[in-house]
Amino acid sequence: MSETPPNPLQYRFDGPEDAPVLILGPSLGTTWHMWDRQVPELAQQWRVFRFDLPGHGGAPAHPAGSVSDLAERLLVTLDRLGVQRFGYAGCAFGGAVGVELALRHPERVASLALIAASPRFGTADEFRQRGVIVRTNGLDPIARTSPDRWFTSGFAAAQPAITEWAVQMVRTTDPGCYIAACEALAAFDVRAEIGLVGVPTLVLAGSDDLVTGPAEARTLVAGIPDARLAVVPGASHLVPVEQPAAVTDLLVRHFSTAWQPVYDTVTGQTAVPGIPVRAMPTVPSQSSQPSQSPQPVAVAEIAPAPVLQPPQVMGRPDPIDAGLKVRREVLGDAHVDRTLSQADDFAGDFQEFVTRYAWGEVWDRPGLDRRTRSCVTLTALVAGGHLEELAVHTRAALRNGLTPDEIKEVLLQAAVYCGLPAANGAFRVAQQVVREETTPTE
Repeated sequence: MSETPPNPLQYRFDGPEDAPVLILGPSLGTTWHMWDRQVPELAQQWRVFRFDLPGHGGAPAHPAGSVSDLAERLLVTLDRLGVQRFGYAGCAFGGAVGVELALRHPERVASLALIAASPRFGTADEFRQRGVIVRTNGLDPIARTSPDRWFTSGFAAAQPAITEWAVQMVRTTDPGCYIAACEALAAFDVRAEIGLVGVPTLVLAGSDDLVTGPAEARTLVAGIPDARLAVVPGASHLVPVEQPAAVTDLLVRHFSTAWQPVYDTVTGQTAVPGIPVRAMPTVPSQSSQPSQSPQPVAVAEIAPAPVLQPPQVMGRPDPIDAGLKVRREVLGDAHVDRTLSQADDFAGDFQEFVTRYAWGEVWDRPGLDRRTRSCVTLTALVAGGHLEELAVHTRAALRNGLTPDEIKEVLLQAAVYCGLPAANGAFRVAQQVVREETTPTE
């Protein structure tokens, strides 16, 4: 375990100490054991490094606030171990970490494999809703439904031991760290930057993955300049677990033939592979020995000139962009999109006013955290009798981290100072919202 305070990562090595390092990143709710079937073969050529997400697999429960936060923790751990360059393969959340590393620290990443990944995972609303479910009901509802998201129905029925292993793996995760990871994925969106990934990349998806399947994989391949696509038949979201042999073969082939040499910061040159193949063929579900591909020819290429940043304009920035971001995070994309789509010429100026001043000026101030602002907002809406807005902000309060019990206490407090009739209507509205938002979906 890394002892780098205050946020250690739990990790392990397999393979020869003098071999190139290959990192395997886990999916949300899993541990490094999801890669157990790949390690024996990979460890013959690479020093395999696996890590657990915070609060997963017994790792210390120090929640990561964002994907970039976790990527930085990983780099700190690697720095302490003396690992400077590495190949990286990540599944789902682990794939997001890999993209972040390739974008922010391209000099560290020699080659990349993205499995069941996407430049944006679903919608922010979906992951924040999952956080509300966990905060209210614990991880059991998520654990019970994980096999449905992770495996094909045939695999789950034929492999009851693996299915139960998956359920227990989620059930023993720290809830706070799981919620933080959901928030991190809700905020993760690199669609505008994906074209800047400059390392050889294998994009791999299960043919039956309903979470991040072939459509998301093709989006990555279309955006990353040097990317290849592989679709594994008979696999859902946790492809390395469901089709281990096929995934192992693909990883060995990719990292054996697509390992980018070190970029020379002194000369501004780098040896790069020749013209990449844009797609890999679909592989069979059973293991087969891949044919040996010819070694790429290395050529010298002058690095592009650095992009100059536009000069900063002095003065206070317009808060509307920050306001829209906060408004979406608190109220949800679906609500904000619906509200803005209904704003015609008559109401458009008012919506801009609300975004700029209510959300950009006040909600974005650092003086109060969002939980406290939700408490104040709920009380004010009860006092004013604004029950329609109360419903919206009860949902927002749940997303901001308040539990149903805490919302109940706020309304009880409001009943004393705002009056029983106002609180009666408020309880009726909030009760309905809490039921809708915290009932797990099967």
